[in-house]
Amino acid sequence: MRTTEILNQTLSLTDIEKLSTSYEQVVFLNSNNNKSISYLALGKKAELKAKENQVFKDLQEFVNQHQDWVFGYLGYDLKNEIEPTLSSNNSDEVYFEDFHFFVPEIVVELTIDFTKVHCFENKEKDHFLSILEKNNQETTKKTQKVNFSQRMSKEEYLEKFKIIKEHIQQGDIYEMNFCHEFFSENTEINPVETYSKLNELTNAPFSTFYKNGEQFILSGSPERYLKKEGNKIISQPIKGTAKRGKTEKEDEQIKLELSQNQKERSENIMIVDLVRNDLSKTAKKSSVKVEELCKVYSFDTVHQMISTVTSEIDDSVHPVEVLKTTFPMGSMTGAPKVEAMKIIEKLETTNRGVYSGAIGYFKPNQDFDFNVVIRTLLYNQENKYLSFMVGGAITNKATAEQEYEETLLKAEAMIASLK
Repeated sequence: MRTTEILNQTLSLTDIEKLSTSYEQVVFLNSNNNKSISYLALGKKAELKAKENQVFKDLQEFVNQHQDWVFGYLGYDLKNEIEPTLSSNNSDEVYFEDFHFFVPEIVVELTIDFTKVHCFENKEKDHFLSILEKNNQETTKKTQKVNFSQRMSKEEYLEKFKIIKEHIQQGDIYEMNFCHEFFSENTEINPVETYSKLNELTNAPFSTFYKNGEQFILSGSPERYLKKEGNKIISQPIKGTAKRGKTEKEDEQIKLELSQNQKERSENIMIVDLVRNDLSKTAKKSSVKVEELCKVYSFDTVHQMISTVTSEIDDSVHPVEVLKTTFPMGSMTGAPKVEAMKIIEKLETTNRGVYSGAIGYFKPNQDFDFNVVIRTLLYNQENKYLSFMVGGAITNKATAEQEYEETLLKAEAMIASLK
């Protein structure tokens, strides 16, 4: 049974760096919003050891068994467990597991008003506080200059774009999310320093610092995948991206143009339909609703078009079942989903892994909240491999040059965080 204590202090990224050197597992889910709660999970009381091809089944049992806070991620390639006709055979140099879930020793809830610490034993809390009290005099390794290479050339991208358009025109699919990788080999970075820069640039609502041993996920994600509050399920797919303007007048004009862009709206609406269909698999009859359609939100580096789709579930529906029946999320796959994922596997050159997956947590009452892993750096400290992927939705109205340029726009924050 956990005890809870309220501390009269807030935590900074300097504190996160101290903690990161002391715990093998560190997850910081940063809302970047004083009105919303951020979460910090430290250490490991228990870890999910799932059998092959039954991760979702074992995750459900793990959540039931512990009835506690559970943090972790689902990798995109778990699609193969959900749909046996799918496979993942492309390049993978990051070498992350397809999933990772654990019960933390310590959970910290953070807002501007309070810091709540949930722990099992006083010695865990005392250890946590002793780390925070240390003077951070140790010189941490600074990030070296990073030069990224692209796994797919622009010419290859444009050629594969043509193939996707042919699939669309033949009626195989009507929308597909197509991605490509930027990578750097033999690279040494300070993960917390890099995350701090990325977070400063993006100021995203689903920002994440995730350490699992020598593996790091540094995310500036603006997108929610799924949230459960009681019996309500909330999904907020993003489709439609535009750069920020250099002046206030230019910025407002770009925002207006995005809101009225028929191509971007049609992409968003297609994914909304897919999400409605996915949610209906576990929803009470007639409970699936579109609460917000194609609303433009502004972030520090881009404008995004976001819709909000909700449903209600019965008490008999397990939360993990909602994740399984909607995963991977429609905004990162396409429609029809399975056929789109088959074409993605043929045309992309890198296994997505954690990218296009979801990071989040379960509360003790089995409510949950998971993001979409985009705008994210993956770093394996052991083999010094650093990677990120970018992509976008392709429909019949899409043009190759414009879609390629949109992927470069999305890459800017990750590249800038390492300058």
